[in-house]
Amino acid sequence: MCTVTYAPAGDRLLIAHSRDEKSIRPKAIEPREYCVSGHELLFPRDTLAGGTWMAVNRNGAAAVLLNGAFEKHLPQSSYRKSRGLVLLDIIASGDIYNSWRHIDLRNIEPFTVVLWNKGLLYEGRWDGRQKHTMKLDASTAHTWSSVTLYTQAVIGRREQWFARWRQQHPQPSLQDIVTYHLSGGDGDLHNDLRMNREERMLTVSITAMELCVDQCRLQYLDLRDNTSYEHDFSFTHLTLLT
Repeated sequence: MCTVTYAPAGDRLLIAHSRDEKSIRPKAIEPREYCVSGHELLFPRDTLAGGTWMAVNRNGAAAVLLNGAFEKHLPQSSYRKSRGLVLLDIIASGDIYNSWRHIDLRNIEPFTVVLWNKGLLYEGRWDGRQKHTMKLDASTAHTWSSVTLYTQAVIGRREQWFARWRQQHPQPSLQDIVTYHLSGGDGDLHNDLRMNREERMLTVSITAMELCVDQCRLQYLDLRDNTSYEHDFSFTHLTLLT
């Protein structure tokens, strides 16, 4: 359950994620480098299921996860695998788009994934029965909000907030987009980007990455204990941003 923003900025690309979770969920592990299926990745790790919500690999490809597909669903009692582990399966490959196309998602809870690789941007949705894939304009800004947590009316308001912010920040910095995820909204704590619903469901962290031609700079804010981490991650192959 979360909010994702995507903002091109000249020769850089910014992607940010606000993680909204139940307060009883264990604290996550800050971003570290891992080797998954022979691929070197950088990502923060969920301590409960071992997966992640945002990751980048040495080829400069990035993947981001949101819960839910098109509408709020009724969860089953159990699933074959967590969505965060599915995201790692997708990003730990030489071609993340083909990985998404061919991955088996039977008995996986519905989710949305944003995939960026070599100048191409895709949105994938798994509704519990079939995949839906859309190629997006990588040169323009986009935002997503989890349908499991926000109504379509609220999602529309959030898109307006982001559009206004984008007009005010045509060339945003990494700190600019982090600040937006910290303060975006209209004062409604239930639905602002940094949300809080009676301390039961709240934004627990913000993860933001700045992708350049040869490296990624990832910033992670743990809002539970007010700690921050920054990590640089170089690419093996030069990344095409335009």
